[in-house]
Amino acid sequence: MNPDIVNVISVVAPAAAIVGVSGVIGWVFTTWLRIKNGYPLDGTWGQAMYPKTDSEAAERVKLLSQENAQLRAEIGSIKDRLGNVEKIVVDDTHRLTADIEALRGPRNKIDQKGSDNVRRNLDTHTIGTVFTWRLCTLVAA
Repeated sequence: MNPDIVNVISVVAPAAAIVGVSGVIGWVFTTWLRIKNGYPLDGTWGQAMYPKTDSEAAERVKLLSQENAQLRAEIGSIKDRLGNVEKIVVDDTHRLTADIEALRGPRNKIDQKGSDNVRRNLDTHTIGTVFTWRLCTLVAA
């Protein structure tokens, strides 16, 4: 073979291969974009071909849509519950203290004789009752 022809082929062949590969990659990319955006594909003779939408795919979309709605509803209820827990945790201590003092109030009037007795009357049961009552009212809201 002629060395000049070999030199020309050694230069032209890689360039032709690069052009061919980039053409195939471009075709695959445009086909993917058409499918992704819902445009029809081109058939052998240029006619529009739409991707098949069989009943199985439609049923799958329907089921996934229902599951998506259920999950969104569940997330909504979880957000509501989290909001109630945040109210309990972030609630300023003044309201809790006021509720405790309101329960302490009637006992203060009964035990006017000794101020030390007033402090002893507030036991852990009363605090637990107030906290439980506050928790129930916030969760029920």
